[in-house]
Amino acid sequence: MPWFAWLLAAAALGVAEFFTLTLVFGLLAGAALVAAVVAGLGVGLLGQLVALGLTAVAGLALVRPVALRQIAQAPLTVEGSDALIGKRAEVVQEVTATHGLIKLSGEEWSARALDESHVISVGALVDVMEIDGATAVVYPRELLP
Repeated sequence: MPWFAWLLAAAALGVAEFFTLTLVFGLLAGAALVAAVVAGLGVGLLGQLVALGLTAVAGLALVRPVALRQIAQAPLTVEGSDALIGKRAEVVQEVTATHGLIKLSGEEWSARALDESHVISVGALVDVMEIDGATAVVYPRELLP
């Protein structure tokens, strides 16, 4: 099979990978590129198929599981409002179940108490339990276990 046919197959498999994002077609496209190189070196069809098969099996058996494991891992850095969860803040205006104001990471945030029965006084230290839109849901530090 001529080398340019393998290149066309690799391009088609690359397009399929773009639309599916399964890591299967991409690895097969890489195997087709290896077969194109082998064909370009003048090796016969049997050698091309062996190169394609070996590369495809190696990619699917060795590379894909490692790549899927890396994709599945949680990011090492937490960004945005998620980075504020667990931070300590100071109450600037009394915090109740419906309203309040805290100083969090140098900024003032609207806040509400996690437990609806709590009223947290000015100056108390709180922990941010979650971020709900632009409101920090907090719990008093002195009540934490």
